[in-house]
Amino acid sequence: MGKHYDIAIIGAGVVGGAVARELTRTELSVCVIERECDVGCGASKANSGIVHAGFDAKNGTLMAKLNVRGNELYERMCSELSVPFKRNGSLVLGFSEEDRRHLEDLRERGIKNGVGGLEILPRDKCPETNLSDDVEWVLHAPSAGIVDPMTLTVALCENAARNGADFLLGHAVRAVERTDDTWTLTVGSYKITADYVINAAGAGAPALSVMAGGVKREQILRRGEYCLLDKSRADLVKHTIFQTPGKMGKGVLVTPTVDGNILIGPTALDTSYDTATTREGQSELLKSARRSIRDVPQRDIINSFSGIRAIVGDDFVIEEAAEKWLDIMGICSPGLTAAPAIALYARELLGEKDARFAVTRGNFEPIRKGIPKSGELPHYGRVVCRCENVTEGEIIAAVRGIIPATTVDGVKRRVRAGMGRCQGGFCLTRILEIIARETGVELNEVTKSGGASFVAEVKIR
Repeated sequence: MGKHYDIAIIGAGVVGGAVARELTRTELSVCVIERECDVGCGASKANSGIVHAGFDAKNGTLMAKLNVRGNELYERMCSELSVPFKRNGSLVLGFSEEDRRHLEDLRERGIKNGVGGLEILPRDKCPETNLSDDVEWVLHAPSAGIVDPMTLTVALCENAARNGADFLLGHAVRAVERTDDTWTLTVGSYKITADYVINAAGAGAPALSVMAGGVKREQILRRGEYCLLDKSRADLVKHTIFQTPGKMGKGVLVTPTVDGNILIGPTALDTSYDTATTREGQSELLKSARRSIRDVPQRDIINSFSGIRAIVGDDFVIEEAAEKWLDIMGICSPGLTAAPAIALYARELLGEKDARFAVTRGNFEPIRKGIPKSGELPHYGRVVCRCENVTEGEIIAAVRGIIPATTVDGVKRRVRAGMGRCQGGFCLTRILEIIARETGVELNEVTKSGGASFVAEVKIR
């Protein structure tokens, strides 16, 4: 039998990380269980990075309430965690009189949800200059913003760890058992016990809920493909550009990122858990984006990827599946925006039954310092990734962090090595060498993303 905790959180995505950070404000012991070898390996690493204003969610839903509240919390949260965040505002485009009426409906919905500053503008009053000639109206939402979801997830988890949370990475929950007043979780080859379990396992949450005795819920896995443009095209748009939404969601957007790239996507295809990109999906992306903006410089695409969003009904599901087992599932868009509010809401729900959740300890440390861009030579004098200007010192700091980056993707998530125009073409071998040296493994044992995703078969000269 392993260690006993007051709270076990399953899932180390942005929601699990936010909940862990919030609950380490209490005196309760917390552990986070994640089946992947690092944090943020699911939907949190492959989404649009948009902090939504809150006009899209239906009035009266949890989604609407937590979207708007989460948006309000972003400045303070990102400031405390040293995570870049920018309120660049969003525009929803209308191409016809029918679209204008839809924009009016969105504006009214947003006002009822508590979103401020919404206005509908004719094309000639629009603050964006590179829109296609077909655009006639825009809904402007100045409170929308952008954030790097990978950086945020890592920061939330690191701060939770700094405040005492244990992270069990690379451990899937195999079995669930309720005995007396305690949950027993079979985690890999051993067991841990907990008074409370919070199920924030993303696409895996419904199955875990059933294991705990919850009702079976139908889940839709919807794949969305993206493409990323080089930083040389950073002037393409300044706002996050949406089209009038349809039945499959908010549609293909064009947005700047906090790191200076342009992101286009996602598509929407109901599928199994398949994150492949396709010729058809990428073609659909570009066709849709050209309806929004005048020019899509296809030759400047440096990466394509896809992510899965798990949909369970028309709203977020945040409720008890069994005694002291809280499900947090169906957290599709605007889940990234809502994450800090979801954490508060979860704590409030648990606090209604246990007064310990309402007590905040005095020595909680809200500040997380990011990996410094400069430091002691010689490591900080050796640039490894020239596209993103990442030094050996930064990579070493990532590998030695409180939640260590032991894979190529783990390093990429923390310091952006390999995220530039060459996509690791020049720096990959050096990154492998640094990881191998710092972790004490053979170079051909270093993986891209854990498991059997080995990068090198033999020693590289």
